[in-house]
Amino acid sequence: MKIIGSDYDGTLNYGGIDEVKLAAIEKWRNAGNFFALVSGRGPDGVLELYEEKKFGCDYLVANNGAVILKPDGEEIYVAKCDPKIAKPLVKHLFENGCEWAHVQTNFYCRVFADEKNCTKKGEYTLETMPDVPYFSQINTQLPTFEESAKVTASVNEAFGEELNPLQNGECLDIVRKDINKAVGLYKLAEILSAKKEDIIAVGDNINDTHMIAEFRSYAMENAVDSIKELADFVTPSVTDLIQKELAE
Repeated sequence: MKIIGSDYDGTLNYGGIDEVKLAAIEKWRNAGNFFALVSGRGPDGVLELYEEKKFGCDYLVANNGAVILKPDGEEIYVAKCDPKIAKPLVKHLFENGCEWAHVQTNFYCRVFADEKNCTKKGEYTLETMPDVPYFSQINTQLPTFEESAKVTASVNEAFGEELNPLQNGECLDIVRKDINKAVGLYKLAEILSAKKEDIIAVGDNINDTHMIAEFRSYAMENAVDSIKELADFVTPSVTDLIQKELAE
């Protein structure tokens, strides 16, 4: 039994998800292996992708390893951050140029720096933001990669003892200090009674760093240089990865 943990944006969806890729994933699973999506997106986002793209998947690992779900939406693991940090963190993001922050909790909570952007239920300003019982991730986006890197460093300096800011291109995902995609895959392995050597990771961007460094790994050919340098192999697609692994 092996487990492929695949990033989505720039990885599983690189080149689209066609019938050939779907067939390869199904062949992998039919051989007694598991396929898991490992994404920085939130639970609702990964479930929406699963329903829309209809790729075979055994588990969905959301929020960079902070949440693990079954494809039917059942949450089987949630790493919760101290809710008292939520508002100070959002305030810090706004002070450093972010225009919005999505607080991943048990209800829809998107906070805007400018009140005029609050147009629907579940959207707030910092002043009207409700207390949350916890958050599994707070994410935002900056105009450029460089600005995202700067804010990532700022969050790490201000909140690094409690939180782990993960840059993902122009995006910034902030999770609990002990959480990253490798930790999420280790938790999944524990659930499945699998070992480290059973895990294969594939990704393309900076927030994939921990799982690429920790496990037998593939970088996508479109990956950032740091991921290519860490990975054991470079692959043009998840399809090619599966074909290579099944042949060994």
